[in-house]
Amino acid sequence: MSAPTPLMQQYLGIKKKYPDMLLLFRMGDFYELFYEDAERAAELLNITLTRRGSSAGNSIPMAGVPFHAIGQYLARLIKLGESAAICEQIGASDGKGPMRREVTRVVTPGTLVEESMLSAQQSCVLMAISGDKERRGYAQLDLSTARLCAGECSTAEMASVIARIRPAEILLPESMPALAANGAIKRLPNWRFATEDCERLLVTHFGVRDLSGFGLNNQPLPIAAAGALLRYAKDVTKRPLADVEGLVRENETDFIGMTVATRNSLELTATLSGERAPTLLSVVNRCQTAMGSRLLSTLLHQPPRQRTTILARHDAIATLLEGGITTALQETLSSIADIERIAAGIALFSSRPRDLAALRATFVALPATAMQLRRGAEASVLLKKLSDSLSPPEAALNLLNTAITLEPAATTRDGGVIADGYSSELDELRRLQNGARGDLDTMAEAAREESGIAGLRVEFNKVHGFFIEIPKSQSARAPMAWQRRQTIKNAERFITPQLKKHEEKVLAADERARALEKRLYDDVLIALQPHVPAIRTLAAATAEADVVAGFANIAAQKKWHRPMMTDKTALCIVEGRHPVVEAQTSHFVGNDLRLGDETRLGIVTGPNMGGKSTYLRQTALIVILSHCGAFVPAASAEIGSINHIFTRIGAADDLAGGRSTFMVEMTEAAEITHNADTHSLVLLDEIGRGTSTYDGLALAWALAERLLLHNRALTLFATHYFELTQLPDECAGAINRHLSAREHGEEIVFLHRVEDGAASRSYGLQVARLAGVPQAVLARAQALLARFENTKPEMPLFSSASSISEPPTTPPHPVLEKLARIDPDTLSPRESQELLYALKQLLN
Repeated sequence: MSAPTPLMQQYLGIKKKYPDMLLLFRMGDFYELFYEDAERAAELLNITLTRRGSSAGNSIPMAGVPFHAIGQYLARLIKLGESAAICEQIGASDGKGPMRREVTRVVTPGTLVEESMLSAQQSCVLMAISGDKERRGYAQLDLSTARLCAGECSTAEMASVIARIRPAEILLPESMPALAANGAIKRLPNWRFATEDCERLLVTHFGVRDLSGFGLNNQPLPIAAAGALLRYAKDVTKRPLADVEGLVRENETDFIGMTVATRNSLELTATLSGERAPTLLSVVNRCQTAMGSRLLSTLLHQPPRQRTTILARHDAIATLLEGGITTALQETLSSIADIERIAAGIALFSSRPRDLAALRATFVALPATAMQLRRGAEASVLLKKLSDSLSPPEAALNLLNTAITLEPAATTRDGGVIADGYSSELDELRRLQNGARGDLDTMAEAAREESGIAGLRVEFNKVHGFFIEIPKSQSARAPMAWQRRQTIKNAERFITPQLKKHEEKVLAADERARALEKRLYDDVLIALQPHVPAIRTLAAATAEADVVAGFANIAAQKKWHRPMMTDKTALCIVEGRHPVVEAQTSHFVGNDLRLGDETRLGIVTGPNMGGKSTYLRQTALIVILSHCGAFVPAASAEIGSINHIFTRIGAADDLAGGRSTFMVEMTEAAEITHNADTHSLVLLDEIGRGTSTYDGLALAWALAERLLLHNRALTLFATHYFELTQLPDECAGAINRHLSAREHGEEIVFLHRVEDGAASRSYGLQVARLAGVPQAVLARAQALLARFENTKPEMPLFSSASSISEPPTTPPHPVLEKLARIDPDTLSPRESQELLYALKQLLN
């Protein structure tokens, strides 16, 4: 059995420290992977799997990627949820073994800051979760902003918290049960979440006596999550993360709560099929910077409830619109780079030269943005605050002006990064390089005279260095002192002692200049470290200004109006519109909505395709936009105190989890009825359609009663069960609304207008005709419908809604109670049939 070679011993020793990551092992111009890593990388990246040597009688799998293309391959791995350790060559061999190597960088989905690997519109968040059976602690960190937050929730609420934060990577203790999440899951040993160790780490990092100043005294679960997260981030980045200067205690009551199902059905930032458009974000986003787009995306998933924040944005938008400032402000914002992520790159020593050039250009552009904001400063506290926050650090700007050339190369290894005049030593080396290359013409002329070859040239390339090139037909005339270096198709290349000496001189200057330039660039990054907090302040102010300007832009273009925020538990919307649907259609019909103390439940009926789901969804979107600080797509809107939005819209199954469509529906309905309260907005669409008609109708009726009489939530209940339209007759606080439609012969016209009262019919056959159902099927269905409508129903009338609350000791019979309230003059033929049947059942 052959022992591993020294190179493989080195690889295995390093790989042992990173067992759960792909190890990219630098070997010359390639990063190589071996063994299982090679097989996995070949599958994930679609690269060639080869072999190198053998171990224990078996060949060693190997796969590699070019070093210059590592960024694009890392981006693909991260997108697939993988983590990678980058092992570089850091020194020459000591003569007794392979070249020295060590891991200089670890890349994981939650610790990225490089723009090339990230979505410009979505933050990259690392999350950690700790907890027990009943409670969960959580923490989140975005390295771009260095903002560390921690909070606590019930175990049942954890899925909603994850959906709100949308982490790229989640850290879990080994013993914690698996959870469903889109982010990559990373398991850590349980001891990494030990509360005492985590608290000690946090106290030491922040230089405080205890965590009471962060609101975390005697909060073991958030402390465990925050400590484990911070330790992991330090290990991965190999940095002390000194720019993480505080810890924010988060409360779920700070935001409008939304379940996972609610976020999905409202298509805030992704469609139900996972596309980025058309979504609320794609329609609303008028931001000019990547930072603004990320803030907007975060706001849509975390609509704040703090009234002062909301009103400040509303005031700012009104000021921009009244002053005609929006266009000019957005023009200045369009020249601003993603300085939020550039600041993170500086803090982690990973910024590239062009990042610093972009930062400098932004520093130069910011005063123009501040000037535009100052135009509205007198009327808006927020605009004044933002204008005062956009002063670039002068020392940092001066450093960038003197140290970084106007158009730097992509990397320091390419040279041409440090500006002339910044380093006298570098200037001298550059003069040496330029002067030596200037000697080429003189050397070429001397070689022509010596050989008599008129077509002779002296050239240089990175592979072969300097050489004399002559036509192949003249090669016999080359002097004996010349040494042949290379033969190509139509020419011969030679080297002379003089040219070799010249080459050594130039290459030595090149090598020394590049090494010096790398050191000088690293010194610039070090000098910028104290300015990172100031750059992050600029980034936050720019993002806020960008979001407000974007809101003003769409308000002006789409004729959105300022909502009135009240403390009442009510919604009053006049001519409300669905922003995404409106953007896809040439004409959208606005509709009104009134829910409050007198009307807590609206039963919404009408034909399929009539607009019921749109009406429900637009209500939620208007509430969300208003809390984000935007104007809303309505003629006017009064938005009351809303703490949670619940939706049950659309059909979906969970076959992998063993749940049918109806089971998913009932699970979501159960969550709503257990958690909705008087400050919740509940939107239900077609509850009960996944089971038998009477089962579904009974469940729908009971759920509507429960939400109206027990939860007292503001509820819209769309249904095709027309029996539910009787509920307002029995329960105070419920009303009927319907989506209107008109028939013309066999055709149906959807008016999309919400009107008072119940719909007269569902127009199911007409919609089926529009869908292309064969005429024979439609004719048979028409006949069957006539038969069914003439058949006596085989179910009693529903009991009064009072049955859901505490019943009287001897309740009156529901049929007699119903009979006492009937006006014979208004009884329809079908109602007469139902009543006769019910009386017959009672007598029997």
